[in-house]
Amino acid sequence: MSELQTFLEEALNGLRMPQKNIPCKYFYDARGSELFESICELEEYYPTRVELSIMKKYAIEMARDLGPEVFLIEYGSGSSLKTRVLLDALVDPIAYVPIDISRDALFSSSEAIAKQYPELTVLPQCADYLASVSLPHVARTFRRRVVYFPGSTIGNFVPSDAVSFLARMAQQVGAGGGVLIGVDLKKDTETLQRAYNDDRGITAAFNMNLLVRLNRELNANFREDQFRHEARWNAIESRIEMHLVCTEACTVRLG
Repeated sequence: MSELQTFLEEALNGLRMPQKNIPCKYFYDARGSELFESICELEEYYPTRVELSIMKKYAIEMARDLGPEVFLIEYGSGSSLKTRVLLDALVDPIAYVPIDISRDALFSSSEAIAKQYPELTVLPQCADYLASVSLPHVARTFRRRVVYFPGSTIGNFVPSDAVSFLARMAQQVGAGGGVLIGVDLKKDTETLQRAYNDDRGITAAFNMNLLVRLNRELNANFREDQFRHEARWNAIESRIEMHLVCTEACTVRLG
């Protein structure tokens, strides 16, 4: 099945549900990736800033635990900003395999990493990391595989899906492998809601870009003026949810 067919099938399945839902991976076309990088620079959006400070403070300790000569795999690599902090601390990393669904962002950041770390084998994989991804062969012998999964993306999963995802991660790194993962903690509701409802409307544009992508790639006919962005704190599920709220009754076709 082609990427476009998969997108159509998952969009149709999600839109047929009572609570309509489209997988968050579809935020990240070229425009979506660009908008997300802008979100990461917002004053309201604390996760990137806080995690980067944690990386800078503890990267040497992390690298010591991971050990030398690792085969580093990163899911949803984006601009690989935090990865550079880790690579600077690692002792003789053998290979870096960034996996991202956004081709333009992936190859742009991979090229920059390869230039910055000329001794490192950089092997980008354009793929959905939630699916089974075959790892490329590397000539040099490595001591262990390590998955680096920064950010708070694990919070996008319901618990059962998170368990399955972590199990696949463990299978990919194999016996003796390692995982370095970022998890956001609970904050006060105001801080959380501000992080996803910024004053400049960049997060809203990021969310609305999903409709633009559906129209462009799946021949849908969403009217953007019929929708508004809304981020909600779901206290029962202990999570922030991104919603596109339809402001009037509408019928939409796609595919």
